[in-house]
Amino acid sequence: MKLSTRGRYGLMAMFQLALEYGNGPIPLNSIAEEQGLSESYLEQLFSTLRRDGLINSVRGPQGGYLLAYDPGEITVGQILRSLEGDLAPAQCVGDDGSLDCDKEFGCATKLVLQRIKESIDSVIDSITLQDMIDEVEKIHLVK
Repeated sequence: MKLSTRGRYGLMAMFQLALEYGNGPIPLNSIAEEQGLSESYLEQLFSTLRRDGLINSVRGPQGGYLLAYDPGEITVGQILRSLEGDLAPAQCVGDDGSLDCDKEFGCATKLVLQRIKESIDSVIDSITLQDMIDEVEKIHLVK
């Protein structure tokens, strides 16, 4: 599995919102600057994240974006699926259950692909934005 820039940049932007959680709306240009990302690209990503209920937007001079939930309640899996879609290594083991293969019942690789998908899901669904913050704070304390 290889994440696109949508997934990577979206995760970085959501991490920035998590760092600022509780401080009110954060302007998009501030998020872009802190994470070294394109503001116009973040607009596209935030449109998707907002539609999927992971972030909220506030209009006006003091407006910006904020997490819809506490950082401990938003998983990496939710963010990546919002931006990337299904993360299955092959369509035949995807979340939509589509069987795009006429060899499914005699397939030697389906078991392997299914276990890869389950492992990926297990990892990304077990890491929250709060876990990411805690890890960064732990690294900074060690240095």
